[in-house]
Amino acid sequence: MRVAVPHSLDRAEVRRRLDTRRDDMAGFIPGGLAQIETSWSGEDRMMMVIRAMGQELTGHVDVEDTQVVFEIDLPPGLSFVEPMISGALEDKGRKLLS
Repeated sequence: MRVAVPHSLDRAEVRRRLDTRRDDMAGFIPGGLAQIETSWSGEDRMMMVIRAMGQELTGHVDVEDTQVVFEIDLPPGLSFVEPMISGALEDKGRKLLS
C-alpha cells in the first residue's frame, strides 16, 4: 500500500516533524491498538514496524521534496483494511506535517 501526502516544507523540517511526532503515527491505524517502532535507515527514509490486529507489518516513509510517501506491506489477508488505513494515513499525515 502506498500513500503520498503533499507538503511545502523543506526536507529537514519534514524529518524533524516525523521525529518529534512519531508516537502519533500509531493513531494512523484504525482501531487505536497499534504499536509502531521507527528508525531512520538513511537521511530521507524512516523504517517502521507496525504491530496491530495480531499482525506485524513493515513499511517505510520516504521524505521527498514535495511529498512524503508512506508505504506499508499489507499481507493479502488484510487487504480489506487498505481503504481505511490509506484514508487515515492521508488525513492524519497532512495533520502531522502541518
